[in-house]
Amino acid sequence: MKQNIHPKYYENARAQCACGNAFTVGSTKEFLEVEICSACHPFYTGKEKIMDTMGQVQKFRKRLAKKEELEAKRKKRSR
Repeated sequence: MKQNIHPKYYENARAQCACGNAFTVGSTKEFLEVEICSACHPFYTGKEKIMDTMGQVQKFRKRLAKKEELEAKRKKRSR
């Protein structure tokens, strides 16, 4: 087997959920941010929770608007 091709493994990597819950896991990254964990997931809590997520179309329109705004700024500078 080849030596030194694998990333460093952190046995006590810190993970933090959007709900504020923090826990340790094994990972190749030292710090992880997750959107949902076992403390707030509806399957484990038994409570229905509506996640505030943006749809794909809205994400695309937001990126497109940002791109158009940057292009407009560049055109102003070049004049």
